[in-house]
Amino acid sequence: MNADVAAENTSALPLWNDPTASVTARVDALIDAMTLEEKTAQLYGVWVGASDEGGEVAPHQHEMEEPVDLEALLPTGLGQLTRPFGTVPVDPALGALSLARTQARIAASNRFGIPALAHDECLAGFAAWGATAYPVPLSWGAAFDPDTVRRMAAAIGRDMRAVGVHQGLAPVLDVVRDARWGRVEETIGEDPYLVATIGTAYVQGLESAGIVATLKHFAGYSASRAGRNLAPSSLGPRERADVLLPPFEMAIGEGGARSVMNAYTDTDGMPSAADEDLLTGLLRDTWGFDGTVVADYFAIAFLRTLHGIAGDWAEAAGTALHAGIDVELPNVKTYGAPLTAAVADGRVPEKLVDRAVRRVLTQKIALGLLDPDWNPVPAALGATDQDDPEALRGRIDLDGPENRALARTLAEEAVVLLGNDGTLPLQRPRRIALIGPNADEAAAVLGCYSFPQHIGVRHPGTPLGIELPTLRDTLAAEFPDAEITHARGTGVDDGDLSGLDEAARLAREADIALVVLGDRAGLFGRGTSGEGCDVETLALPGAQQHLLDTLLDLDTPVVTVLLAGRPYALGRAARESAAIVQSFFPGEEGTRAIAGVISGRVNPSGRLPVGIPRGPGTQPGTYLGARLAHASKVSSMDPTPAFPFGHGLSYTRFDWTDLTVEVREATTEGEFALSFTVRNTGGRSGTEVVQLYLHDPVASVVQPVQRLIGYTRVALEVGEARRLGVTVPADLASFTGRDGRRVVEPGELELRLAASSADPRLTARVTLTGAERQVDHTRRLHATIVQEPLAG
Repeated sequence: MNADVAAENTSALPLWNDPTASVTARVDALIDAMTLEEKTAQLYGVWVGASDEGGEVAPHQHEMEEPVDLEALLPTGLGQLTRPFGTVPVDPALGALSLARTQARIAASNRFGIPALAHDECLAGFAAWGATAYPVPLSWGAAFDPDTVRRMAAAIGRDMRAVGVHQGLAPVLDVVRDARWGRVEETIGEDPYLVATIGTAYVQGLESAGIVATLKHFAGYSASRAGRNLAPSSLGPRERADVLLPPFEMAIGEGGARSVMNAYTDTDGMPSAADEDLLTGLLRDTWGFDGTVVADYFAIAFLRTLHGIAGDWAEAAGTALHAGIDVELPNVKTYGAPLTAAVADGRVPEKLVDRAVRRVLTQKIALGLLDPDWNPVPAALGATDQDDPEALRGRIDLDGPENRALARTLAEEAVVLLGNDGTLPLQRPRRIALIGPNADEAAAVLGCYSFPQHIGVRHPGTPLGIELPTLRDTLAAEFPDAEITHARGTGVDDGDLSGLDEAARLAREADIALVVLGDRAGLFGRGTSGEGCDVETLALPGAQQHLLDTLLDLDTPVVTVLLAGRPYALGRAARESAAIVQSFFPGEEGTRAIAGVISGRVNPSGRLPVGIPRGPGTQPGTYLGARLAHASKVSSMDPTPAFPFGHGLSYTRFDWTDLTVEVREATTEGEFALSFTVRNTGGRSGTEVVQLYLHDPVASVVQPVQRLIGYTRVALEVGEARRLGVTVPADLASFTGRDGRRVVEPGELELRLAASSADPRLTARVTLTGAERQVDHTRRLHATIVQEPLAG
């Protein structure tokens, strides 16, 4: 033991158990006392029960699995327990007791009493049986509301802590680059600032509850070629730096995320799991990240099996460890015996093991797992009689009223009214024809990482664990005096046309036809959206467009409702529907939110986090493109969306007036200031979403035509007005220049105050003066928008 460590050892406890000693001293003492095998044991997880019959829950799961003798592993310790709740259905209280008993056994079996760190999925709520199913991240983006997302994440974190989980594998900070990618539903949107701010709010909420937030997937996963899962990424350094990295940068610098997960993909031949420049040079040396980097499931083994840059498991382990991956998940494959042998024979320096284990132990000590009063039994179980586990059943509620209220608020804010000819809200309809594959399907509101879709489908007969009303159910409650008839019409993706005649007949007999279309979430081709469910085009799956067109041929007004995980081209329906309601897998309260928008009980305020394409084959496409990426006279393909990023309608009207530019000229170190008024001039209260875009007409390298740099929700009563003051630091005009440095250049800019990326309401032309200035990760990342009420 070194002298500094010995000096802190004034307790009768071993220093690593002494909470009065510094974390550094405790970690140093522990590492000094550990054998190589005990150190490497802290660098991997074990997935108990991962191979239950019924299908995979992770890519390449079964081909990577080998029998794990947990009892044989325990004497040297264990780094992590993989998904104790997100693998099989289990009552939360019984699961918490089981986890506590496992943790006690792990701690008692190794020399130092170190328990495992338990991680689980929490993409759209804690992925446990009976836990609240919140809207998916694409709906978070549609809400444009970081505060509500922060509160949701805090609630998710409290539920995870209540059952003994320490780490959550969320949020996904990938920026959508190609909507054909199956995991679009897991993302927040196509704009890096929206993804960054919403994702950072989620991190803040999760971390506030004591859960280690894990940022994923670092970096480039969403830019895979042709939208294919695990495909190579064709990324230039500027796209990576200016589009894909900023969300991670913000979530670390402002969110305090304590873990990062690598991306599966390779960029220009370099797998993320082997990229030292990314995982160590940028992440740690530049940004100052001091948490753990965990491998996406099997990513280290993939260096050998999929990427072909390692000849054996030991080489894969050494490559990943050198790059900066600290923990192998979900199971031990390369960081166990292969790594230990490689260190023993000199192929891998032991100092790399020490570096990784230091990070792991620092986190465990910070979580209190080595404190003398550590108790594996969660407080929610109390001093229960553990000899009668069945008495605990139902003791822990992961879907209480507060959770459901949050889920409903977010779902309501995320519904986007794309189009409306005045048909909505419905005024006392006498007869409603409810048609479509998602009209009477409970799971239509769930994404692929919800427990029922991710795990529950593998256990038929198991109760859902949560209340999931269908849209048919909630419309019946919303319109109790209306006669609602129902026809499926066709399936989500079965191509069945046999129900079209019945659907048309019901529509002819009704005052209004609500056609409910979209996706079925699943995994690896078992759904139309979700991980591994990539598509060739953005046409509606199956025969849904055929059904929609059949109904549009009738005289009955058609309201198109979408429950989906990605944006779809709607063909003629984008022009001919009486109204279009878009919802991205809105969670367990989603159908109530949609019914409320249709009836007018809810005034829609959602805005598109991704554009809706005009045609199914215009991918990849994004509003965040340079001039050459937009419509031109030299191409017959028009990528202009049918509905652009940021678009969304309301049942009231807002006027934007009286723009004043208080500071029109600033140095490259300064800031601009402007103000304007937003007034509700319609007939009911509502919320406007003010969006601020920056247009840089002349720069040293090609820039997007415009990009989002700020936004705010403005809630106004009828006739109410607010004066919005906006301060824009010059740092927000920065970009990656010709030599790879981030710079702010002098010149003219436009600040566009807009209702969407295609609907600027007010424009301020401003000028940056002085010398070009280099900035880094310490730059200012936000505009300041202050709302002040106006009289009259």
